[in-house]
Amino acid sequence: MNRQKMNTKELIARTAMELFVEKGVTETRIRDIASAAGIAEGTMYRHYASKDELAWELFSTNLEAFGLELDRVQKEHSTPRAKLDAMIHHFCRAFDEDWVLFSYLLLSRHGHSKKVTPDMVNPVDVLRRTIADGMEGGDIPKGDPDVATSMVLGLILHVADSRADGGIEQSLLSLSETLSAASWRVLSG
Repeated sequence: MNRQKMNTKELIARTAMELFVEKGVTETRIRDIASAAGIAEGTMYRHYASKDELAWELFSTNLEAFGLELDRVQKEHSTPRAKLDAMIHHFCRAFDEDWVLFSYLLLSRHGHSKKVTPDMVNPVDVLRRTIADGMEGGDIPKGDPDVATSMVLGLILHVADSRADGGIEQSLLSLSETLSAASWRVLSG
């Protein structure tokens, strides 16, 4: 992202997210964010009451936006297989376009997922609902949709984590079809 084109609030948000992914939310201090953003600590408090408020706003706003987009993507298709392929493609593209945001939302262990309320649209629920609908319609063998969702996400997220750590060099988008095929094998038993 081009930091010179960001307003102060965007700069704080982006810098904080990068530090949260690199160091963790707990280990990142307001002072660290301000210093990395090149602003005074007081400026931080003009935009966010606390580091925890900043961390939650970044998580909840972006998670819901990702969930809404994923829901839109799956609705463009009629079969569970096509929906799954499109969603996995979307996950992969999202990682390649902004691995920091993807990591903050889906790979980082910061405890925010425990605060997600049932009324918040989120990517995990969209994927689960699609899998459950496929099971209900007979396109996917009956089973526990929570376990099936965890298994599909596990495939995607482990590859994303390996890519983020440098263990895999290919883009996730180039692996989208492979991940889709593997996910479908997991779901079809």
